[in-house]
Parts: sequence; C-alpha cells; structure tokens
Amino acid sequence: MQIPLLDLQAQYDSIRSEIKPAIEEVLESQYFIMGPTVSSFEKAVAYYCNTTHALGCASGSDALLLALMALDIGPGDFVLTTPFTFFATAGAISRVGATPVFIDIQPDSFNIDPEKVRGFLSGKDGRMVKMGIKTESVKAIIPVHLYGQMAEMDTLVELSNEYGISIIEDAAQAIGSGYKNIQAGNWGDFGCFSFFPSKNLGAYGDAGLITVKDEKLAEKTSVLRLHGAKPKYFHSMVGINSRLDALQAAILKVKLKHLDEWSDRRREIAMAYNHLFTESGLVTDLPVCSDSCTSECELSSDKIVIPKETTGAPVNSGRHIYHQYTIRVKDRDGLSEHLDTAGIGNAVYYPKPLHLQECFAELGYKKGDFPVAECATEQALSLPIYPEMDEEQIRYIVESVKEFLNK
Repeated sequence: MQIPLLDLQAQYDSIRSEIKPAIEEVLESQYFIMGPTVSSFEKAVAYYCNTTHALGCASGSDALLLALMALDIGPGDFVLTTPFTFFATAGAISRVGATPVFIDIQPDSFNIDPEKVRGFLSGKDGRMVKMGIKTESVKAIIPVHLYGQMAEMDTLVELSNEYGISIIEDAAQAIGSGYKNIQAGNWGDFGCFSFFPSKNLGAYGDAGLITVKDEKLAEKTSVLRLHGAKPKYFHSMVGINSRLDALQAAILKVKLKHLDEWSDRRREIAMAYNHLFTESGLVTDLPVCSDSCTSECELSSDKIVIPKETTGAPVNSGRHIYHQYTIRVKDRDGLSEHLDTAGIGNAVYYPKPLHLQECFAELGYKKGDFPVAECATEQALSLPIYPEMDEEQIRYIVESVKEFLNK
C-alpha cells in the first residue's frame, strides 16, 4: 500500500467542478494581480477569522516581513521567537536588520514557552544582561502556532501589554485553529498566514495573507505590499512587491468554503490514530523534559508519545486543526526509514533548530542552549494526515509503526 504524506490530487478531485469555473472567471476577466477577486477573498478571510482587516500578499514569508516593516522594526531591535519552526520566522527578522532572540519551547505543544518568555523579559534568567540587551530594544514576540495548535496567547498578550511590545502571530500552519474562542490571527497586532500548497488551506502556488486589527497599521501594510506607493508611482515609503495573484485568490476562496469540514476530518483522523496507538499499547507519557532534556531523553524504544492537545483542547475552548500529526519516538530516523520501505509518507519538521543553523552562528548560540527544542529535533516525526484518508490507511500506518517498535 502506498500512502503519501499529503494527497493533493485527492483533494483536487473532490472540488474540480468548483475550481475550474473559478479559474475560468479570472481568465475571462484578464485581471490577474490584486483586483476584485483578491478583495472578495480578503473579505471572506476577515469574516472567517473574525478580524477587521485581511490583506493578501505573495507568501507567508512576506506576511511576516510586512508585519515587521509596518511596525518599523529594524537594526538595533530584538524580536523574541522560537528556535523550533520553519526558517522563515527568524529569516524575516534578520531581513529587516533586527536580531532574533530564541526562547525554548514547551515539550508537550512544541510551541514557545510563555514562562521562559517571562523569565527573559523580567531579567530573571540573566540572558538580557549577558546579551547586552535593553528592555526597550525588545520590540516584538513572534509565537508560532506549530502543527495547527496555538501557542498560549493569553499569557503572551499579558506579557506584551506589561512590557509594551508587539505580537506578530506566525499562523502559517494554523488557519481555523483557536484558543479560548479566539481564532488564530486575532490575538496579536498581526496574524501571518501561509497558503503554500501543503497547508490546510493551500493555493496552487505561493500565497499568503496578513490579518490586522488596527486601522492605521492595516493601511500602512497595504501600501507596503505595493512598493510603498499610494497612489501608483507616488512612494511615501520603501515597500516590497508582494501582491496576491487573482488566480490564487479564486482558488483559495473555493477551498475556504470547505476548510472547516476538512479540519474537522483531520481531527477525526487524529483521534483515530490516538485510539489505535493507545489500543495497541504503543503510547507512553512524555518523560520529564525540562532544562536537563537532551537528545538522550528517557523515551522507551518501544513506545511513542502522541500529540497532546493543550490550547487546542475543547476544555480550553480551543481547536487543534492538525496541520501535522506529529509523534515523538526514540529512534526517529529508524522509524522513518521503516515507513519509507512500507510505502508510507512521513517527514521531519524540523531536523535542526534555528539557533544552530550556520547563518545564525554569529549570534553565539551553542548546542544545549535550548534543550527542549533540540530534543524535539531528534524525536519528532509527522505521519500522513489529510481529509481523504480512510480507516484502512490509518490502520496500516499504525500497524507499520507497531511492527517497527516491536521488532
């Protein structure tokens, strides 16, 4: 049996009759950049996310960059974020000339640890003095809602208010997720979304979007994405070229109508995985994983740790949308090879933390600085999860994992 990590062909087959007319309408209009189709999609997303403004752009990476530019963050400024995420988060910070400051993650959610943010900002962990950073130079926090589950935004908002810093939500993997009845992208000053094809709401190419609550910031961001020009050819600021294509907007608007149904199905599949793994006796609790955590974490070689709903749990009025179903396993690379042989797609998100990337060597971080994130890079493995999966496929995957762990 062959099971891909994600089956975009199956998704397309289910909405082909809606997608083709939407594309044809744009082709007939000959309006390919921005325009009424993009505006219509922006309004639909603003309504869906229950926010004031939604601005389409070229990618999720550009969304982060535009948010930082709109806040006038640049050289001499510092932005707090997680070391366990896709490169674009820290890359955008560096591109505006600011410095990323990494904060370790929670072991259960994989998201930035708010108490470690508190420890940094209060000076209790001693890092600000050691790094020569003044409190007023810390301009923003970028929490990442990893794998489809939101960070603990209530605590982070409390800290942002206390220290007078902005919040930019990296919601690239989290459209439709929620915490305490508030949607991703509606907690911070900005919400940054990616519509890369593999996302829960994916375009047929690159695309992104920014949600903004403040009217002035929304206007500034809207101008920045058009080279800083308003009206055309008259530039009040230096911006970038980051416009959403009408073809992508048309495709995304069709898919948006199905998003909740698809996310609910992902949750059903995640619960099926949890049940079957538990029933098979393969599940263990995550060992105590704190500042002493290393890649030699005390995980049993014949057990896995299944995803834990924290902010995404119904008890927290939350919603985990399972962009990824990510387990922890001691011999991660061995299991990955076994699944490859069995024809089962799988992926490692992410194999190397950002603070140990070569391009950030000048920041002076070393192995052991963020042990929880480093541990996750050794153990995390994502299994197939997409709405079109059936029970036979889920059972085959669980049995294949069991076969490896019991050998």
